[in-house]
Amino acid sequence: MQLSNALSPAITVAPFGTLPDGAPASIYSLRNAHGIEARVCNYGGILVSLQAPDRHGHLADIVLGHDHLQGYLDSSPYFGALIGRCANRIARGKFTLDGTTYSVAVNNGPNSLHGGLKGFDKALWQPTPVRGASGPALELDYASKDGEEGYPGNLNVKAVYSLDENDSLRVDITASTDRTTIVNLTQHSYFNLAGHGNILAHKLQIDADRFTPVDDTLIPTGELRPVNGTPFDFRRPTAIGDRIDQDDEQLKLGHGYDHNFVVNNPPGRLGRIARATEPSSGRVLEVFSDWPGAQFYTANFLDGTIRGKGGQVYQRRAAFCIEPQHFPDSPNHPHFPSPILKPGQKYRHSVIYKLSTLPPGHE
Repeated sequence: MQLSNALSPAITVAPFGTLPDGAPASIYSLRNAHGIEARVCNYGGILVSLQAPDRHGHLADIVLGHDHLQGYLDSSPYFGALIGRCANRIARGKFTLDGTTYSVAVNNGPNSLHGGLKGFDKALWQPTPVRGASGPALELDYASKDGEEGYPGNLNVKAVYSLDENDSLRVDITASTDRTTIVNLTQHSYFNLAGHGNILAHKLQIDADRFTPVDDTLIPTGELRPVNGTPFDFRRPTAIGDRIDQDDEQLKLGHGYDHNFVVNNPPGRLGRIARATEPSSGRVLEVFSDWPGAQFYTANFLDGTIRGKGGQVYQRRAAFCIEPQHFPDSPNHPHFPSPILKPGQKYRHSVIYKLSTLPPGHE
């Protein structure tokens, strides 16, 4: 698609399609001097593409998605989207705040997932291109009304995508409310550092000593289980495919990895939580976050029915996700880090995706 209407030397905007109600969506392209380009749509706050060079300088798009808006409207398992008001699952779509029980949309078996039937991934955000301190940036704003998808309180959300000359794509998310509510926001990109194929040869390291086991509906049991001696031990770089099909109850329940990791980085302090490398291209992705957890998902539910960019058929395990966030079903587990936000408080979290490459001969 030809980009036009330059907003600065490093950010451009172009039409991306029209929503069913006639509202137009736009796509914003952020670039740095090294050829890295992030394209973000104000529908869903979607990271539509992320062009990154391999060790020889050849660019490839390393996130799954669609070439046009209609693809996201027709078939998108949250590709690249901003997720809210509550990321991940809420058991039976119910939680209690200040003695009042709230019911939210059930859209994933018996549970609520990623904000309900029309979460923030399906909202049209208000875009404002800006020039940040470290490079081009796109500010996205969304006002979630009291009662939207069953959640209490008017919630004002701001997400800022910025790209710097250190090859880092950063997402800073803030929110405030006029009524006690729960907030758990994240960015849900599907990564494939080779650009295509499966991700089983990718080597992954997650800085987490514990994870949260799940029941047969993928709701945490409440246990914080040590990863030591399990297929969930990624404290050292390990190929994603090495243990994904082991005879392990948790892997069977998730159809692979679809679990929250209790990251060792102290909540509120921005630090590296994960590092992925792809041997053939040499691409490296490091994930920095200040959230208390991170959902590691290996696209187990892609099944070849979605045709994405360039006509690619997205098969099972064609990507991996690292979703920094609060733990799943946190409102119903008092010993989990709290997702409760009250009037006068500020919700503030960040995630950084830093790109680099390995030298030839290194994996």
